[in-house]
This record gives sequence, C-alpha cells and structure tokens, in this order.
Amino acid sequence: MYSRENLPLVFDPNFAAELSFVYQVESSYTGLMEGAEPGVGDVPEPQLGGKLLYARELDEAGRVLVVAGNIAGAASLTATANPVAQKQAIHGGVVDFLVTSLNEALRILKNEIRKRETVAVCVSVDPAAVEREMLERGVLPDLFGSCASQAEDTAFLNQGARRVEPFDADDSRVLVGWRVTAAPARWLPKLDAIALDCLQPVPGAAAGAERRWLRLAPRYMGRMAEGVRLLRCDDQIATKFLEQVRERVESAEIPVAVEIQTSSGGQSHQHRFLPPGNTKTAG
Repeated sequence: MYSRENLPLVFDPNFAAELSFVYQVESSYTGLMEGAEPGVGDVPEPQLGGKLLYARELDEAGRVLVVAGNIAGAASLTATANPVAQKQAIHGGVVDFLVTSLNEALRILKNEIRKRETVAVCVSVDPAAVEREMLERGVLPDLFGSCASQAEDTAFLNQGARRVEPFDADDSRVLVGWRVTAAPARWLPKLDAIALDCLQPVPGAAAGAERRWLRLAPRYMGRMAEGVRLLRCDDQIATKFLEQVRERVESAEIPVAVEIQTSSGGQSHQHRFLPPGNTKTAG
C-alpha cells in the first residue's frame, strides 16, 4: 500500500519500506502544524485543538491526513462511500465515528471542537456530495486537503480556509529513523524517551511540534508503524540523539541492537549500535 517510492530520501530499501507510511504522515503533520497556535500555559506544545480539518476522500491520502490531524489535535471530517475503506478506518483506529450523514457528523464535531478535543468522523457518502452540502450550509473547515473539484477547492480557499500541503524535504533539517532488532514494544519507547530528552532544552514552536509528534505518533499510527520511528529535527539534535543511543547500547542499558538512519541534503548515513557480547559488526 505504502511503497518505498513514496519516501524521497536515500534510506536503505528495507528501512524505507517500513518508514514510508510514517514519512507521509510526518510530512502532512508538519504541513498542518505550520498553522498551529504556539503552546502556552498548561499546553506547552503547539496543537490544533478547536480546528476543523476536512480530509476529503478516505483513501490512502485521506488516511494519512486524518492520522496527521489526530496527532496534531484537530477535529477531522472525511467521507467515503467505499465500505471496505470504512471498515479499515474503524478497525485501524483512524476514525472514531462512522456516520451516514453530514448532520450526524456535525453534531459530533461541534461538541468536540468546542472542547478543543481530538476526534475523527467519517461520513459514508461520496465526498463530492458532502462538499456540496458543506458549501450550501456554510460549513467552512479551517484546514482541508484537495477537494473533489476545483470549484469546491476554490470556494473553501476564498472563504479563508487553508489547504494543507505535505511538507517537502528540507536540507536544513535531518530526518532520523530508528528501529530495534528485538522487542520493539519494550525498547522503542526507551529510544523515544531519549529523543524527547534531547528536545527538552530546545525552545520554540518547532521543537514543541517535534515533542508532540514523538509523544503521540505511536499512539495514533498504532500497528501501521509499530516497529519504526521517524523524527525531523536540527542537526545538533540528531547528533546528540545518536551519541546518547550509542552510550545506552554500549553500556547494555538497552540490550538490543539499534539501527538508526539519518538523511539530509539527499545523503543518508546508517548506524548500527550493538550491545556488549554481540559478535556482529557495528556500522
């Protein structure tokens, strides 16, 4: 479903295949968070609570955008008349509610938007029909993916909505992907904690968005990305993360092999850290 060709980076082919879905979600998440409110007070991270995201058709691209919206904290609306896609979205935890009309969807969404809570609702109707009804009733999303026709797309833009574009690769940032060779449910959270700790001293909205991504992406991607992680960060953070992971593995605090790949500027570097007693060669 999500082929490695979707990852425009120089990663090892096997790693790239695992990372492809995660990379697409991260790119959409980064695009979404460009318009996020900065964190304040009890909510130190940027988030999209209180915003309505219209993700259009619940196909592969729509699933990616809804998952990104969940991580960003938005209330998401999507639509599909495809019963297979509907079942997959419910079983995979991509959407919370499957309803039969825009009316039902709006009742749920309005309540959650008021509370600034995250929710994802799918209407079991063709997206073109949903979009026409939205415009007729004056339902305006804050953010949206490309619509079924240019007319709806333009209408939303003219009314002040922002079209979400996936974030392209940025040569000034590093993409860091990591996985472990055994027991990922146990050891990946340990690596995530190291990455979060590396980000803690870094101020600013970008670092806050990265922290939110690290905390919530595993929860909302679930089985679709259970064995791998990805982070977009500054070079200094990537270097610090690599150094700390090496120390924890070589001291056997993390007693499994860890594979990390970094990519920026069209170049990739592979790192393999092995605990003491492992006879394989570390990269």
